Amino acid sequence: MGVGVWGCDLSTSNCNAEMTEEKHNEKAASDEEEEKSLNYKPPAQKSLAEIVQLDAEDESLAKYKKTLLGADLPLVSDPNVPNVTVTRMTLICTEAPEPITMDLTGDLQALKNTKFVLKEGVSYKVKIHFKVNKEIVSGLKYIATTFRKLIKVEKTTFMVGSYGPRTEEYEFVSPLDEAPKGLTARGQYSVKSSFTDDDKTDHLSWEWILCLKKEWKE
Repeated sequence: MGVGVWGCDLSTSNCNAEMTEEKHNEKAASDEEEEKSLNYKPPAQKSLAEIVQLDAEDESLAKYKKTLLGADLPLVSDPNVPNVTVTRMTLICTEAPEPITMDLTGDLQALKNTKFVLKEGVSYKVKIHFKVNKEIVSGLKYIATTFRKLIKVEKTTFMVGSYGPRTEEYEFVSPLDEAPKGLTARGQYSVKSSFTDDDKTDHLSWEWILCLKKEWKE
């Protein structure tokens, strides 16, 4: 059924990415063995603040870091501010009579009982807005598990990518998907969504209800 809340499209590009990742892992394992044989000790991982302050007096290096990380680098020191903030998600559909958007900065418990309507057979995309506040985050991914009457229907994983901190929000837009159609497909679905990364950090988890209908308003 394609990608989106209904399933995952294992396209050729995704397969090629997996093959590339396997080769990368094999090479990394080989390099690790070589490093062990040379008694190599990798340097400790530095925070973004440490990277920015490193060799601060070197003007050419400072220009390079600005090019790499951006000139307007927000160094947030407040420990209560999360590294990644997910602000909203939208189901983009040109046929929808009104925006299908969920605010992810408010009461997530109330969102759990909020119904979002999608007409059967329409094409749509998933759009997520998020911010990176402090450190570079690697391997961000959006995961959606869809249930119908407590039975799992689909599980979808979207690879979002790696991002550095900045003041503006980032936007991720999924490939185009098509909602299923037919009498048996119509009904109410419960979707458990999460935004995580390579370190399995749960930046945000939320639940919402998707109603698949014959018409937008019945």
